[in-house]
Amino acid sequence: MSDNKTRYAQVGIGGRGRMYYEALCSEYADTSDLVAFCDLSQTRMDYANSVIRDKLGKAPVPTYYYTDYERMIREQHPDIVIVTSVDRTHDDYIVRAMEMGCDVITEKPITTDARKAQRIIDAQKRTGRHIRVAFNYRYAPHHTKMRELIMNGTIGEVYSVHFEWLLNTVHGADYYRRWHRNKVNSGGLLVHKATHHFDLVNFWLGTEPETVFAFGDTNFYGRQNAEKRGETKFYYRCHGSEAARGDHFAIDMDNNPNLKAMYLDAEEDSGYIRDRSVFGDDISIEDTMAVLVRYRNNAVMSYSLNSYLPWEGFNVMMNGSKGRIEYHAVERPYINAGGDKNQEGRVRTYDILVYPMLGEPYHVPIDHIEGGHGGGDPVMLRDLFHPGEQEDPFHRAADHVDGIKSILTGVAANRSIASGLPVNVADLVHF
Repeated sequence: MSDNKTRYAQVGIGGRGRMYYEALCSEYADTSDLVAFCDLSQTRMDYANSVIRDKLGKAPVPTYYYTDYERMIREQHPDIVIVTSVDRTHDDYIVRAMEMGCDVITEKPITTDARKAQRIIDAQKRTGRHIRVAFNYRYAPHHTKMRELIMNGTIGEVYSVHFEWLLNTVHGADYYRRWHRNKVNSGGLLVHKATHHFDLVNFWLGTEPETVFAFGDTNFYGRQNAEKRGETKFYYRCHGSEAARGDHFAIDMDNNPNLKAMYLDAEEDSGYIRDRSVFGDDISIEDTMAVLVRYRNNAVMSYSLNSYLPWEGFNVMMNGSKGRIEYHAVERPYINAGGDKNQEGRVRTYDILVYPMLGEPYHVPIDHIEGGHGGGDPVMLRDLFHPGEQEDPFHRAADHVDGIKSILTGVAANRSIASGLPVNVADLVHF
């Protein structure tokens, strides 16, 4: 082990976590040492070790039960802790890592509510440690191109945005099978999923949210809604259920090696059931959401997110002093950790069309990069694990301030849904 390598430990070894430990043990092994795994499932950590041993030819790393997190840091001395655990636990792992002298890389969302966000802000000030938030969408070429167009004044000062995100009944339904279905765990889709989208708007416009008003409801998923549509066949989970056979909304973990190894085989020591019915009666997150936002630069946005639609992707319209941009994409739907990670969020078609105020409309050429999330994953990993290697005029690297500002729109929207009132974002946290 080279003394000049950066030492990484990882907490949370589920589906999203695999991208990080595989990258550290392959493309970035020349500058990185993965020194430990931490999780609540020994089965899952053993599987991760088998991946890095059998697929990547690396020695297995020490494993620690989640209650031994601090002991892991004391014994393995990581420089950076990678947090890819359940969203509700992020703040605890982030804060304890910083207090023990480590920097942090965390998956989005950085956390799920204002109280936890304030805890992270205060700990970062107290410790002076550095946090990176893994916003892979910033790095996808088509999203970076939007940043470039706005930075270059292509449509002048942006006054309004309409942002519509569609999740289909493959990918969208998966949030209602997993731990995300409980708002305590995920903050709902307005935090867990929309943090990507709200971050993009902050990133594109170079601004932050000021006032938020929202509506949201659960109209499609859940037992009550299914009963209204005449459904009579229900089940608790997919595995072992005759009623789930042939159901579009069921998944088969037995015949998916990744899902079986990480989740089905790990149920006994994790207690986590990955394949719950999306029409259960204990879902507490919305599936239909509409949000209005006013930003600090006085721009306004109308945003919608629906998770039961026939296709997956987004429509974004921006209106400015010099014209309009229309931005459309159709994405390949996927089940998290259910296949090739390079296919997750793969863009099938995309188009950016600029309408100048006094000129002819034109299509904007966009580079294509292979990799998950429209090519954003490999570019982001390079920036995380080889920081500063290349100058980035778009300033895509996101810190804890960016991460918290990205969740504040969703946190405020959740409060607005609950109260029926607009929410002043400045009242939520103090930087």
